Amino acid sequence: RPGAVVAGGTGMVALGTDLASWRRADGWGHLLGDCGSGAWIGRAGLEAAMRAYDGRRGGSAALLARAEKMFGPVAGLPGALYPRPDRPAVLASFAPEVGRCAERDPVAADILVRAAGHVAEAAEAVCPAGPGALVALTGGVFKMGDPLLVPLRTALRERLPHAGVTEPAGDPLAGAVTLASALATGTLRLPGDAALLHLHGA
Repeated sequence: RPGAVVAGGTGMVALGTDLASWRRADGWGHLLGDCGSGAWIGRAGLEAAMRAYDGRRGGSAALLARAEKMFGPVAGLPGALYPRPDRPAVLASFAPEVGRCAERDPVAADILVRAAGHVAEAAEAVCPAGPGALVALTGGVFKMGDPLLVPLRTALRERLPHAGVTEPAGDPLAGAVTLASALATGTLRLPGDAALLHLHGA
């Protein structure tokens, strides 16, 4: 059916269709995009920790304490983090700490409100207009629960009042099997796209 899927984990990408064509938003990696993703939330949380360490505005003593518990003295964090090839995953590993602090720490709560806004913007960019469209959220970042999901539901209502939010019908593996089966049997109702849906060796 017409709608959009937002996949949010370490990275973040949104795909939408009106059953005639596809649209994509974000998924550009942690340096150029993935706004609202685990890596984005973790980086914002660590920035707030560094601000607190420096005594700058916008810092969070709570996030500083969590960062030092996870990574050791934060003065050494840039030298340890920047050369790592798994930098997005390391950043994303701090996102749950931002979620845990959000109930009592306004800086952490604001990070999640901003993340929710980014996710909703990506969904808005790809979701077709008109009634009946659905938006599904899948991926580990949404397991953070209410600290992220409450502001996200609000942001989705504001940006996509015509669309409903639904639970995914399955996990990514179930989706891949469903799509492969539909491609193999010629029963796929989604629009064709050589980059997204292609049956090899047919």
